[in-house]
Amino acid sequence: MSRRDWNLPWEDYLATLKPHERPALPGSPATPDHSTPMRWAYAAVGILVALTGSLGNAAVTANIPQLAGSLGVTVAEATWLPVVFVMTNACMNLLLVKFRMQYGLRLFTEIVLIVFLAVAAAHLFLEDYGSTLVVRGIAGMAAAGMSTLGVLYIIQAFPAQHRLKGIIIAVGLASLAIPLARLGVGPLLDHDQWRAVYMFDLGLVMLALPAVFALKMPPAQRVKSFEKMDFVTFALFAPGVALLTAVLGLGRIVWWTEAAWIGWSLIGAVVLLTAAVVIEYNRTNPLIDLKWLAGRDIARLTLAILLVRIVLSEQTTGAVGFLQQMGLGNDQMHGLFWVMLFATAAGTLTSAFTLNPVKLWKPISIALGMIAIGAFMDSHATVLTRPVNLYLSQALLAFAAAFFLGPTMIIGFGKVLQGGGKNLVSFIVVFSIGQNIGGLMGSALIGTIQTVREKYHSNQLSEHINLGDPEAVVRLQQLSGAYAHTIGDAALRQAQGLRLLQQQISQQAQVLAYNDVFLLISGAAAIGAVWVAVNHYRPRIEARRAADREAAEAAAAVE
Repeated sequence: MSRRDWNLPWEDYLATLKPHERPALPGSPATPDHSTPMRWAYAAVGILVALTGSLGNAAVTANIPQLAGSLGVTVAEATWLPVVFVMTNACMNLLLVKFRMQYGLRLFTEIVLIVFLAVAAAHLFLEDYGSTLVVRGIAGMAAAGMSTLGVLYIIQAFPAQHRLKGIIIAVGLASLAIPLARLGVGPLLDHDQWRAVYMFDLGLVMLALPAVFALKMPPAQRVKSFEKMDFVTFALFAPGVALLTAVLGLGRIVWWTEAAWIGWSLIGAVVLLTAAVVIEYNRTNPLIDLKWLAGRDIARLTLAILLVRIVLSEQTTGAVGFLQQMGLGNDQMHGLFWVMLFATAAGTLTSAFTLNPVKLWKPISIALGMIAIGAFMDSHATVLTRPVNLYLSQALLAFAAAFFLGPTMIIGFGKVLQGGGKNLVSFIVVFSIGQNIGGLMGSALIGTIQTVREKYHSNQLSEHINLGDPEAVVRLQQLSGAYAHTIGDAALRQAQGLRLLQQQISQQAQVLAYNDVFLLISGAAAIGAVWVAVNHYRPRIEARRAADREAAEAAAAVE
């Protein structure tokens, strides 16, 4: 098809399209049959845009302590940076989807790219904490558009019969950001601290910007989509989600009962979200269709997304946090990060090329089963556990993390298309918030349980240390003996020995606490796998029973 047709009025252009080339939903571009070189070009631009939108936040998330030192703030204050990003990112799709529908894909693309370029450039000139916080919030808004743009470009690279595979690959690209950031940011930090990271981020944007403007997407249908009440809902929903995000992101760090603002933020989130729900429930054309979301299939899908995101925190917060507690830095975990990267890529490709639209719940159950096995393997960790001991278990988790994403997206889009596309915003909100809030919820849950269990095990181990026990005395003498050549005073040597003994108790308590967390995650994932499998096979079982009853009734009637 000639690209000159793209300048025609929409109705005239639509008439030139074959049925499979027409956009499935308003705001989405047409998908004409491109030549092979053009498909490769769309794929390259889509990958560039998707990684550009996700790598910046991944670099911040994976290197919070280093960023805190660069800005001269505490780790708790630096943790606000990825939290603010999630606050804005989780909410912006509410408006961006409708903006694309009403004002067109081209204007959407230009605004997103220019804002993202401004954000990347601003990092080079703003070095104080407050300005960086604001910039990260704006980056979250722009990144929401960049991820959508990456998906739309990659879809153009696939013919109609393989378009679902393209969606899965496009969605899975975001999963590569964290391992890539952990592998690539370290050398940049060594070269020129965070300025080098910001320069790299800006370089990616400056590559993506001309690529997108040079390779435009086909036209998209425009429809009037915004209503005045949409902005009222957004004004309530966005700050409500932001407050909830702050609670989940910072609660375990400042501790839930120690900071008064945690309670007030939670109250504010409940009030604002409740008000948004009341307004949306009574609207004729709601921004978020709560009745559709309350349907059995969508509610089950939402629970599955949240469950998988929560248990997957075993990898990002659990395993990496455990190794950091054992004294390992990112440089010593590069082998593990390579394993995660390759396993994530393998999970995405396997999900795409084994996709069965009739059995979309099956991969979710398999993913949960793999998480259960991987977490159970990790629950046998000791103080001698090193990254090489976690290669297999973390490969299972990384594979599962990518393997489940595509089917959940396809299930949701299938339900949207069945309803004529009117629930697109509702599904995008569920998927985006499920991913973001689910991840924060998992980190908060794991971090909280780990802290509580560490205190428990530390008390239990300390109670069993009796300085009258000969074995304890020998151990204390060994620890004190390490200072024999530097400390002449016997009392001081014993005090240092006691301090080392307490450190070893604390380390053992940390190991036991993490093992408890891994075992809990394994159990939750196993239960989730069974639950999803039962729901997957239930319609078949019910249909078989119904067929048996009909056959029995028919046989009885003949007799």
